[in-house]
Amino acid sequence: MSRIAYVNGQYIPHANAGVHIEDRGYQFADGVYEVCEVARGNIMDMTRHLDRLGRSLSELRIGWPMNRKALQSVIAEVVRRNRVYNGLVYLQVTRGVAKRDHIFPSADTPPSIVITAKRTDPVVSAARASKGIKVITVPENRWERVDIKSIGLLPNVMARQQAKEQGAQEAWFIDPDGTVKEGAATNAWIVTMDGILVTRQAETGILRGITRTTIFDVAKKLGLKIEERGFSVEEAKRAREVFMTAATTVVMPIVAIDGESVANGHPGTIALSLREAFFDIAEKTPSC
Repeated sequence: MSRIAYVNGQYIPHANAGVHIEDRGYQFADGVYEVCEVARGNIMDMTRHLDRLGRSLSELRIGWPMNRKALQSVIAEVVRRNRVYNGLVYLQVTRGVAKRDHIFPSADTPPSIVITAKRTDPVVSAARASKGIKVITVPENRWERVDIKSIGLLPNVMARQQAKEQGAQEAWFIDPDGTVKEGAATNAWIVTMDGILVTRQAETGILRGITRTTIFDVAKKLGLKIEERGFSVEEAKRAREVFMTAATTVVMPIVAIDGESVANGHPGTIALSLREAFFDIAEKTPSC
């Protein structure tokens, strides 16, 4: 079955999907996006994803492409039409199509919206989690408003490519003082020797990940304590466990940083327990 995309009011074959060459997303990266996990026929954490979408749109002064209830229905329909039982749904909203000019177009310019969905194999993800992944560190070189989920991701792309070329799967951005900020597409966590989960505060400097937020609920259910504070690369290397969170990976153990093994070089039990409990605790919106 061929994939189906939603583009500006129409469901069309994915292979034929496109936007105008003067869409401001293409010209200026003037837009925002969200990615939701689809697990066992459910769209995960829909409410929190749409809340964050609304915040990103507001920060960039882009209007909603449709009302929230309608958007939720369209997202579910894209998942349904693509018969995605386990996978990802991607949503992108830009300021719309207008003559190329750095200044915002007229207020009556409609935002552009694209939604796609694809299948993923949970067996592959589980196998990766059972082995853990490797990360490298790179200097922070992004704009300060990384709290906005902007489509302007070139530094993230370059960091991920560097990670791949060094045999790793993720890159952490590091402040000049050696403090870990976040991954190119994930939030960073450590577990102290006392079993306390630590992740950087999300008020500024990092994206408030939706999976990151839900992990607070999961940790509470499991009786685990969380501290929101910065931690250094060296502290991470000495930690009991290290892991990352994102809609694309849920909870993924990290077993090496810059080529140095974390703990015994194997995924830790706390990260795996968080991963195991996540589906039962996260909000679930049936896709059909």
